[in-house]
Amino acid sequence: MKIKPFVTNQSLSRRTVLRGAGITMALPWLDSMVPAFGREATSAAHPPRRFVGISNALGFHAPFLFPQKSGRDYETTRYLKPIEDLRDQFTVISGASHPGVGGGHKAEPCILSAAPYSGSNFRNTISLDQLMVRELGGETRFPSLVLSSNGTTSTSYTANGSMIPPINSPQKLFAQLFIDDSPAAQRAQKQRILEGRSIMDLVAAEAKSMQRRLGPSDREKLDAYFTSVRDLERRLDMNQGWAERAKPKVNEKAPEPVSDNSHTIAKQSAMHDVIYLAIQTDSTRFITMHTDGGGERVPLEGVEQGYHQLSHHGRDEEKITQLGIIEEAQMQSWGNLVRRLHETPEGNGNLLDQTMLLLTSNLGNASSHDTKNMPVVVAGGGFRHGQHLAFDQANNYPLPNLYTSMLQRLDLEVETFASATGTMRGLELV
Repeated sequence: MKIKPFVTNQSLSRRTVLRGAGITMALPWLDSMVPAFGREATSAAHPPRRFVGISNALGFHAPFLFPQKSGRDYETTRYLKPIEDLRDQFTVISGASHPGVGGGHKAEPCILSAAPYSGSNFRNTISLDQLMVRELGGETRFPSLVLSSNGTTSTSYTANGSMIPPINSPQKLFAQLFIDDSPAAQRAQKQRILEGRSIMDLVAAEAKSMQRRLGPSDREKLDAYFTSVRDLERRLDMNQGWAERAKPKVNEKAPEPVSDNSHTIAKQSAMHDVIYLAIQTDSTRFITMHTDGGGERVPLEGVEQGYHQLSHHGRDEEKITQLGIIEEAQMQSWGNLVRRLHETPEGNGNLLDQTMLLLTSNLGNASSHDTKNMPVVVAGGGFRHGQHLAFDQANNYPLPNLYTSMLQRLDLEVETFASATGTMRGLELV
């Protein structure tokens, strides 16, 4: 049998598309495009399990967050005081980080993916929440909610490493969740679903032909892209039945717009309020929210300088004092969400029992852009809490082990996630 010689990547036009049966499908950027010369809700008896991942781009000041003592009889720190009444509902984890992830601010995309950061050649992998969505996201109107309190960056990434743009308006999110679409909008949504479901089948023949002409690098990119498209089609198919169903009604009104764009805390709190309603109505089971580190002054009493500037305090005590005011308010807002979930009955327990909440950041020390010793607080989800899990500050414990535990808590058959070495040591189920 003759073996055809391997042909290196051929040059493709940036405008190259796939066509079939009147459908046109755009392609992602491929190396070959560089010129050759350029080289519905579950019953109350079995409530659904959920995940809410909330992250902060500028970290949390470690001495104000982490207790000195490990175990269950630790002394409450400044940042934990606003949630002291919830002590048995959360676990503080210190001395943990993502192996192989550095880069300071540039490590933001890795918060939930734990993909090793490699500078200009970095290519992200699927984030924790989107892996959950891929396996379990078909039971609710919205497979997931990807949010930002104040920016255009999210921590949610698809299987081919593409960031999912966030919703950054609490009012828009409320409308999307609870205000019914007009009949015309419903018809348009159904049409998009019908058109989207079969696009890969219609261009399949040309896709196979193109793959044969590409080199290994481009074939890998194209495979990842097609996987992403197939995943989208699967979600569209699952969501078809939702187009004509009425959205749930809630007694609460949409959050009032935050007139002061610099008020990060008010924006976070408004998003937390809508997140609670989304969980309460089982509109989705997988949520992420990211807070960008803005340079503006947060309008809180005692804060005189910009938030980003304060996070890079250089051990200046006055800056640390002001930073503490902001971060304590952030913790209080997050705690209010945890508290509401804990106070809301569901089945034989409450909403928090089945909801895993993660609060973290890519930065353990924003002042030095250090990605080690990430701030981590985990609440709910049926784990045995009320403790401080303290790992080696010098040789950090792999945080992806926590992610593995969370995936397994959802009954997913996953041995490890990303660079995990197993499940989270010391975090047991109730």
